[in-house]
Amino acid sequence: MAFNRRKFLKLGGAAAATTAGTIGAPAILKAQETFNWRMTTTWPAGLPYYQTGPGSATDFARRVEEMSQGRIRIRVYAAGELIPAFDGFDAASSGRQVQLNHGCSYYWAGQSFAAQYFTTVPFGMTFQGFNAWLYHGGGNELWEEVYEPFNLKPFAVGCSGVQPMGWFRDPVESMDDFRGLNIRMPGLAGDVYNAVGANARLLPGGEIFPALERGAIDAAEWVGPYLDRELGLHNAASYYYSSGWHEPSTTSEIIINKDAWNSLPEDLQAVISNAAAACNVISHTWLEARNGEALDDLVNNHGVQFRQMPDDVINALFEATRDILTTEADRDPLVKKVNDAFWDFKIKHDRWQQDSETIFQTSLRDMGQNMI
Repeated sequence: MAFNRRKFLKLGGAAAATTAGTIGAPAILKAQETFNWRMTTTWPAGLPYYQTGPGSATDFARRVEEMSQGRIRIRVYAAGELIPAFDGFDAASSGRQVQLNHGCSYYWAGQSFAAQYFTTVPFGMTFQGFNAWLYHGGGNELWEEVYEPFNLKPFAVGCSGVQPMGWFRDPVESMDDFRGLNIRMPGLAGDVYNAVGANARLLPGGEIFPALERGAIDAAEWVGPYLDRELGLHNAASYYYSSGWHEPSTTSEIIINKDAWNSLPEDLQAVISNAAAACNVISHTWLEARNGEALDDLVNNHGVQFRQMPDDVINALFEATRDILTTEADRDPLVKKVNDAFWDFKIKHDRWQQDSETIFQTSLRDMGQNMI
């Protein structure tokens, strides 16, 4: 039989198209698969910045749905709606009830001391340095290493910047006034308070105001002027102390069950990653735009006394912080690994910050002049 080249090419092309369609079909189906996830949070319903508004948990869910064109839909549950406020880590780790949780890593100190470094570190870095460490200094890789035993994938999803030390029912004039106080304070700073003779209490956001108002605690830290005013803390205490030693760059997180994360195609993983990064920046700038006005309002219209904590208190807190971090690093190789990486990066970043922003701000202050 004579060879018919034209017929062979026609049949071969059809076969190739059929084969390509067969091979490509699973990939196409995978790409178009939809995911309906549930995310719990540690925040009360309606709380600005964390639960609602720009950069919040609900904003993150909205961005993911829009960027994925509806292929990922995340239903958000406030604290207590599905599980208690501080059960989100275990829930996301198991993946049985939810796929994600929105919170702060220092809430999970009971699972891993090293987790706390990825919210903030007392006397550590501010927003610029901390995020430089996370994104470009190996911080995110260490975060993933810390969470690996818990089957979780972490992302930074917000930053409140420097936080005031908090609200006190009575003035603090010295270390003698500070010892014995019951203070709402999470994370490493809570350990520091205990070390210097105060009593740290871990309370979710929705329980802070009633505890402070009725005197169950003597002082409380939350976030900053805008959100503290929203929570009404100025109605429970009049003395508002600065310094920001305890939380110079408080970063919130989403944690995703690793099995759920690995089920996503690469393009949807990119959606999650970029939505988290967007919220991290947007949430920070949103608060920066509001804190100045809120502090002016608290001082000028609500009788709040905004003060700096006495030097002897700050010095005692600094020494206790150094002792605790050194002790924990000596006890746990993973803590040492994270601790050394954090402070090594801070030393390098501080050199640049001092030669750039610090000089700029100092020169303006020394001139004592404004453009307007």
